[in-house]
Amino acid sequence: MRYPVVFIAVTCTLAVWQAQAIVDGDAIVQQMSLLQTTTQASSSKPVVDMQQRVQRYLQKALQGSAPLLTRSVMDNAPYLSEPWDDVKWLKATNYPFNSKDQQQDSIPLLSGFNALPADVLQENMATVERINQDASPALQQKALIDAENTRYLYALAEALGPKLGEAFLDAYQHGEIGKAAVLIKASNVSTSAAKNAFHYPRPFQQSGNRIHLVPDTAVVMDNQPYKAFDGAFPSGHTSGGYNAALLMGQMLPERFVPLIDRAATYGYSRLVLGVHYPLDVIGGRMAAERSVAHILNDPAYRVLFNEAKTQLRAALEKACGTTLAECAKPQGKNDPYTDPAMKLFYRYTMTYHLPEAIVEALPLKVPEGAEVLLEGPLPQLSAAQRRALMIKTAIADGYPLSSGDMDANFWQRLNLHDAVAAAEQ
Repeated sequence: MRYPVVFIAVTCTLAVWQAQAIVDGDAIVQQMSLLQTTTQASSSKPVVDMQQRVQRYLQKALQGSAPLLTRSVMDNAPYLSEPWDDVKWLKATNYPFNSKDQQQDSIPLLSGFNALPADVLQENMATVERINQDASPALQQKALIDAENTRYLYALAEALGPKLGEAFLDAYQHGEIGKAAVLIKASNVSTSAAKNAFHYPRPFQQSGNRIHLVPDTAVVMDNQPYKAFDGAFPSGHTSGGYNAALLMGQMLPERFVPLIDRAATYGYSRLVLGVHYPLDVIGGRMAAERSVAHILNDPAYRVLFNEAKTQLRAALEKACGTTLAECAKPQGKNDPYTDPAMKLFYRYTMTYHLPEAIVEALPLKVPEGAEVLLEGPLPQLSAAQRRALMIKTAIADGYPLSSGDMDANFWQRLNLHDAVAAAEQ
């Protein structure tokens, strides 16, 4: 039997789509299996103990002096507060944090969002629906805790490993790293301007969506479904997570790669809750990487940064009772962020396997000063060598959001995990 050319073409196209769906489904299963090792369902007692400790500390911090942690109490908890943050020191710096110009910069950076074709947006929605529906109770619990961690740095502890992570929590709880804590949070650039500019609805607000809103069984524990109400694109939680991880990674380069992997899992949590799409998370990462590079190139900021870094490292070394190099060493199954599989997970979250456009391959251009992001983990390399490494390890061109302004092509393709790993081989 002979078939028309059109029939054959359509059949082949459907076969490709089905094959890709299987590949994407397998990838999601693999990622969730890996992430399960970072949750309270882990088979590692140190991992579970740290997760439970972070949960308790977060609940207590949000409750403050109130007799009970309610949703109203949580919503009104201050962004900066003692003993975690050295607010007095921050105010004395008079540094212009979170300026309007910085907030506006992410709009042209992410402008490629406005030109995305329908098939990309459809897969964007389909991916969050799959992740949201397939997430285990343990991943949902982790995502709920991540969602309410924006006022604190508790989320970073697990990326530091069982020894350094415990030392970090001890020092943080006692206000011994207040300069680093307050500086990292103050350095975060709001995504509100970009959200207002793109004005894209959340996944659970889309007509005909299959999102399951996750009831809060982890923080307030009132079983109310977790929601977010401002614009979806880009993700403010993801941007804040990368901001914190990148700056902490500069202060603690011994754990730079696990920290940025933690930022990737933090963004993934937004999909688990069904309140963000993959593109929101990718855009949040891009915005944070650019803003952190910008601020680290400011000499006035570096004075504050170095002061905070010195305090942090001294406090953690004291809490560890040994050198940071020794305290930060990988601890096998008790240290899931050092699992080699995190390399693939980080790479997955750079694109979420969204459709790749066929584009003319052009040389990647590294924006001036971007190499500062590798300064902490790779101090032995020159600026030129770090720039070359960024080019060598960048992902392929053509993925969504690589066509905006403000060097969007670079920030979308920048693979910091592989850059550091390649230099250490």
